[in-house]
Amino acid sequence: MNSSRNISLSQLCGIISDALYSQLSSTYWVRAEISELRVNNHAYFELVEKSSDTGLFSAKVRATCWANTYNLLSEYFYVQTGQNLKVGMQVLVEVEVVYHAVYGLSLNICNIDPQYTLGDLARARQATIEHLKNDGVFDMQQSLSLPSVIKNIAVVSSASAAGYQDFCHQIDNNPSRLPFRYTLFPAIMQGDGAEQSIISAMQLIFDKAGEFDAVVIIRGGGAATDMSCFDSYPLASVCAQFPLPVITGIGHTRDVSVVDMVAYKSLKTPTAVAEMLIGHNELQLTLLNDLSTRLAVAIQRYIDSAAQRIDYCRKRLMMLSNMYVQRKLSSLQLIEEKIELHSPQVIFSRGYTLTKLNGKVVTSATDVNPSDIITTETADGIFTSEVL
Repeated sequence: MNSSRNISLSQLCGIISDALYSQLSSTYWVRAEISELRVNNHAYFELVEKSSDTGLFSAKVRATCWANTYNLLSEYFYVQTGQNLKVGMQVLVEVEVVYHAVYGLSLNICNIDPQYTLGDLARARQATIEHLKNDGVFDMQQSLSLPSVIKNIAVVSSASAAGYQDFCHQIDNNPSRLPFRYTLFPAIMQGDGAEQSIISAMQLIFDKAGEFDAVVIIRGGGAATDMSCFDSYPLASVCAQFPLPVITGIGHTRDVSVVDMVAYKSLKTPTAVAEMLIGHNELQLTLLNDLSTRLAVAIQRYIDSAAQRIDYCRKRLMMLSNMYVQRKLSSLQLIEEKIELHSPQVIFSRGYTLTKLNGKVVTSATDVNPSDIITTETADGIFTSEVL
């Protein structure tokens, strides 16, 4: 082998470096997924691309973001998205290609586009919606109904969240003084761990589902990607299939999360959720008062009608009683008149007499014999006679 044609490894690396830099632009905007991230003053990434068919890596490159740049970019990214850069996140970064004889090929990150990440979240959100619809659970909550009176509420929130405090204040100080019992199931409501934390709280409520009338998921406001956990399939699926009505008030005004879509009722803020619950019970109280008034009126009408019927019956009874007495008096009078017409005094007054022999009435001349002593009663006296 001709030694004049031999080159050192460093010379070869130099040739590679010169070839690369002569053919490359100064920077490129690259789409990738963060598969590793380690921050130790500087930030060290591993950027990957996965095959949509197999899920296997189709590309993998180390990347570095120097401390000064990383501090600016990470803060900017958080302000725009509400999230920190993390493993599994799709990003669009501006990079410069670096080739080092010792460390090999790598990328230096010099800029980032947060809107790309937001767009990726939107795509993932739509995929979650389609998944839930294909599962047939997207509208399951709409088949449920709230009880006539809501008494016991399970609340999923952070105990220190301003939204939870607003909810409690509104419920406790409702103008109608309606009693509510609410139980807090604490959960992380944004950032890393929020999704699993909320699911765990829902599982605890599920174990005690018979003790509650509804579930309320509330939190304060925040950036758009603070809501990313509420667009996840596992959490949305749990809420969609929950056996109790789920009411959300997660404090956003622009977009509706997937959990909002599958919930029984979605409201903008925790205060609005409290007002909705209070209004529900106030409506039932109004209906109850109306029924009470209508019942009282119906009872009074029945009493008045019954009193009228009783008065009518009393008067009719008195009339019938008087008519009965009058008929009986008339009948007695007729009897009395008949008795008087047939009384001995009346008969005697007409010239009739009553003759007796030994106390027995004489009805025939054959009843007496000569020398019998008989008595004869007339209208004005009695006399005795001897039969001749």
